[in-house]
Amino acid sequence: MSLNKGFETLRQSKVRKIEDILQRYLPKQKGRQKLIMEAMAYSLMAGGKRLRPMLMRETYRLFDGKSEVIYPFMAAIEMIHTYSLVHDDLPAMDNDDYRRGRKTTHVVYGEDMGILAGDALLNYAFETAFRAFVTEPEESLTIGRALGVLGEKAGIYGMIGGQVIDVKETGHKLEKEALDSIYELKTSALIEASMMIGAILGGASEEAVKTVEHIAGRVGLAFQIQDDILDVTGTNETLGKPVHSDEKNEKTTYVTLLGLEEAKKKVEENSREAIRLFKKLPGENPYLEELLIQLIHRDR
Repeated sequence: MSLNKGFETLRQSKVRKIEDILQRYLPKQKGRQKLIMEAMAYSLMAGGKRLRPMLMRETYRLFDGKSEVIYPFMAAIEMIHTYSLVHDDLPAMDNDDYRRGRKTTHVVYGEDMGILAGDALLNYAFETAFRAFVTEPEESLTIGRALGVLGEKAGIYGMIGGQVIDVKETGHKLEKEALDSIYELKTSALIEASMMIGAILGGASEEAVKTVEHIAGRVGLAFQIQDDILDVTGTNETLGKPVHSDEKNEKTTYVTLLGLEEAKKKVEENSREAIRLFKKLPGENPYLEELLIQLIHRDR
């Protein structure tokens, strides 16, 4: 799918704003332990789509959110996503030397600092999210609810749970149900967290937050299936990371399980369902709707 020029210009502008927010919340590089701050910054500022903080902010706007209370949560979700990638790239996991076109954190700083940088980003993510209480102390209950979603979706009932199943089952042939459970936890959970937190802080009803969770789940599944497709059809240059890594790591994917064409159909099915549910939400955000479509059908 070719990108609309106006949409792409706007997206890049929003990415730059997000990166300004990330810089704002990064720790100062000082003290005897400053090496870990350097490794955190190297990992966090390595580029990327900034999908999760963007989805969070745009969902917040969908529900008419206007304050900076969303900023620490935007930084926190990207720190959590980044730590997962840092650990994913380690020799004990996927053993990748490149991510987003440059050397991975453990290659640059050593395996020990790679582990600690991931740990630091995870811990600092929650330290950062807690700053929302200072921004809007009168919204403590809502902020607490958002923190609960962040913790659950990032933890053993979310992303980490998915990683555990993924690691445990690598090298084994999986049925579709098992693969779906990995994708729903490993990929969809953080996308769900992003959009749910945006909705919660924006004042959405319980029913609307639930609908947002379903939308994000469909988007996450389609996003991961598209990732499977790109691992086969993409190039190292366009993706900024090694292709055919799923095959190298003996992972079952939608492509290995169902074939390329059927995998593409599943992307379409989940995409259509996500947009159908999105149109039921109150409020309007045409950019968010287009973003969901473009992310699912990306070519990198």
